[in-house]
Amino acid sequence: MPFFFTWFKPRPYSAANSREVHSLLEELIRIGIKEDYLSEIPGYGYNSQCRHIRTREIGKRLHELGGNELMSWAFARVRKQAGKVPASHLEYAWNDIGGWQP
Repeated sequence: MPFFFTWFKPRPYSAANSREVHSLLEELIRIGIKEDYLSEIPGYGYNSQCRHIRTREIGKRLHELGGNELMSWAFARVRKQAGKVPASHLEYAWNDIGGWQP
């Protein structure tokens, strides 16, 4: 049953938000592949904690649309499409957004 539920459970967002969620997810994956969610120095799109500013905005919006459940769903897709290292960076970049825990 857990296997079946993992693959076929309902998506954690409404049909009305589907287009926005997928657009945010595509942007998030692109950032992870082309830029990175973290930097060694602040500035140029990164905040004072060296976290990608747009990545944090996306995380906040995903939280507004579906809470931590939607953020976890998006995180799993980032991990699958961008890889484990970018996903670990995203994990830190989203720290302090809605009690985020992957």
